[in-house]
Amino acid sequence: MTKLDQTIAKIQPLCTRSMEEARRRQNSLTKPKGSLGRLEELSVILAGIQRTPSPVIRDKVILTMAGDHGVVDEGVTLYPREVTVQQVLNFLRGGGGVNVLARHVGARVVLVDMGVAHDFEPAEGLQIRKVAKGTANMLRGSAMTREQAVQSLEEGIAAVEEEAAKGMDILGTGEMGIGNTTPSTAIACAVTGVPVPLATGRGAGLTDEGMKRKIAVIEQALEFHKPDPKDGLDLLSRVGGFEIGGIAGAILGAASLGIPVAVDGYISTAGAVIAYLLCPETKNYMICSHKSVEVGHEHMLRFLDAEPLLDLDMRLGEGTGAALAISIAEASAKILAEMATFESAGVSGPLEPGGRTDGE
Repeated sequence: MTKLDQTIAKIQPLCTRSMEEARRRQNSLTKPKGSLGRLEELSVILAGIQRTPSPVIRDKVILTMAGDHGVVDEGVTLYPREVTVQQVLNFLRGGGGVNVLARHVGARVVLVDMGVAHDFEPAEGLQIRKVAKGTANMLRGSAMTREQAVQSLEEGIAAVEEEAAKGMDILGTGEMGIGNTTPSTAIACAVTGVPVPLATGRGAGLTDEGMKRKIAVIEQALEFHKPDPKDGLDLLSRVGGFEIGGIAGAILGAASLGIPVAVDGYISTAGAVIAYLLCPETKNYMICSHKSVEVGHEHMLRFLDAEPLLDLDMRLGEGTGAALAISIAEASAKILAEMATFESAGVSGPLEPGGRTDGE
């Protein structure tokens, strides 16, 4: 049995007993039932994931997966390929948006080289798990072999295992890879059936001419490959990316360890789709952080039947939205743990029919 198969086999349904106990406590807290909305439900989900009625969010990790893409040769992006390397180095110095927001919420950022076209020197906060120096051009052939797709997933699993050994109560996904909205859109269209022009965004700011070229490339790649929309490995290998595979693997790995996952934006959700295709149970471990401005994101969220926590017109990626979602998850767990109950606070509960106080 492969590491991928072993990991999937470990993923369990959420613990209903822990969720029931957490829900009972939520309903006994000094507030009208349901008045904290999704914060209440999120705490119950965390209880089910961590398999305890008292979930804790203390050790927070954002894995930012990096990889290059051969399809950049087709002019689908505004920025040159070398920006991937430059941004990874920027993140390692602590200068990226994800670094700022991670510091804000008390999370550590770990960069994972899944397939950057550069050889990095070992550095603190960097895992080197390179499958290859960038994917192949998906317009001319498969982005990667099926073996490389499996490898990217297993390296994502290993990345989570390495960080979980140091302490991890919640995982945030992030990415960096010039051109990666193109494979993400291909994945979105393949699984949803939405026409490419209706799911393609401008990425980092394409011109009208660049948009036409990007749409044509995605359409031609999908027509050429005809990926199986129900086969996550086929989809990943034909039109995916190494960082997308790494994200999918990280989600699988976290779920197998009972760790919730704050899924970032568009590219991270493409990875989430691959994870879901490989193991539908992973959906219950995902916290979709925000709705990206990228138009294809809404279609993938609908495919996953997922409602994002935030809608802030963000489209940076890196794990920025995941950082904010981690903060909300921590807040929901603290409400559950620290807020007084009606009984402990000596506060009268809601009246039942007939004028009796609930609990009398």
